[in-house]
Amino acid sequence: MRISAKVDYAVRAMAELAAAAPDNPAKVEDIAAAQDMSVAFVLAILGDLRRAHLVRSHRGRAGGYTLARPAAEITVADIARAIEGPLANIRDVSLRDLHYAGPAAPLVEVWMAVRTSLRGVLEAVTLADLVSGHLPANVHAMAEEYLDEERSRGRLPPSKTARQTTR
Repeated sequence: MRISAKVDYAVRAMAELAAAAPDNPAKVEDIAAAQDMSVAFVLAILGDLRRAHLVRSHRGRAGGYTLARPAAEITVADIARAIEGPLANIRDVSLRDLHYAGPAAPLVEVWMAVRTSLRGVLEAVTLADLVSGHLPANVHAMAEEYLDEERSRGRLPPSKTARQTTR
């Protein structure tokens, strides 16, 4: 599974909006500078997010962007779907319409499990979780599992934790 730059940037831009005061629209330039992103790219992403009703644009000198709903009600999955459509899309075919023959037949169940796993993480994490720095326990545990695997392969020092990678 590949997370595109566009989805990564969209989540980061939304985290900036979630951290901003709700009555003070954030400027595109400020969002871009805070996350070291191109203003043009952030503007395009915010347009997609506005069409998906995740952000509101405000005109005028004091204008900018705000979240359309509270940060606790917007998940990373909502953002990813707004930018790229369904999670874990397999050749643009619905999983219920996907069929393989012979020994590849069980592969449909693998793709179902992949989508369920992605949803289990991306639908569990809200913008409020990101801004607070407190991820759901299951997500934190999965990140620690990943780091344990990396340590066992000698790719990370023994003492590094998931919390240390995000600070």
